[in-house]
Amino acid sequence: MGQLVSQIFVSLDGVYQAPGGPEEDPRGGFDQGGWTAPYDDEDFGRFVTEVFGRVGAFLLGRRTYDIFAGYWPKVTDPDNLIADRLNALPKFVASATLTDPEWHNTSVLGGDLAKEVTALKERAEGELQIHGSGALVQSLLNLDLIDTFHLITVPVVLGAGRRLFAEGSLPTAFEHRSGLITSKGVSIQTYDKAGRPEYGSFDLPENA
Repeated sequence: MGQLVSQIFVSLDGVYQAPGGPEEDPRGGFDQGGWTAPYDDEDFGRFVTEVFGRVGAFLLGRRTYDIFAGYWPKVTDPDNLIADRLNALPKFVASATLTDPEWHNTSVLGGDLAKEVTALKERAEGELQIHGSGALVQSLLNLDLIDTFHLITVPVVLGAGRRLFAEGSLPTAFEHRSGLITSKGVSIQTYDKAGRPEYGSFDLPENA
């Protein structure tokens, strides 16, 4: 059975909206798109190369799919690992409105998300990766289907925008697997699902 792995950018205050550019996702009047661009460096590039080296297929939300489909098919450099993987490998899009995708090797998931993603995981070879797709990630987290998070925390507070772990998220515990801090201060941490949270209390000394 394959692993469902999410790679997603968040700000220090938990915002995931429009990390890549000003026009990426202006919903709700969000005008701070592109907040990750100043933090790109070689450390992050190496991490991305490692991630794409493990992918077997992609699972994307409709908005992220449209952004990717508008750019990556035009990148034909055979040495570009990201373009090679995205253009060649299977891509599954969770959408109720996409009916005739033009990007090579794309299939649409338009039915029961839990059943369809579970079936994808069961037959996946390598990682089934979600890139961006914050709303889809929220849904899959609440369905208890995400196995691993690569949480890429950028040292900026935005004060507005859509937040990843919103109120009402399924309580979930994770184990820290690995992590690094890039030269520009981006924290890249990998967490594996570990079940439900455990709870306790700190006992104060009797004479406190």
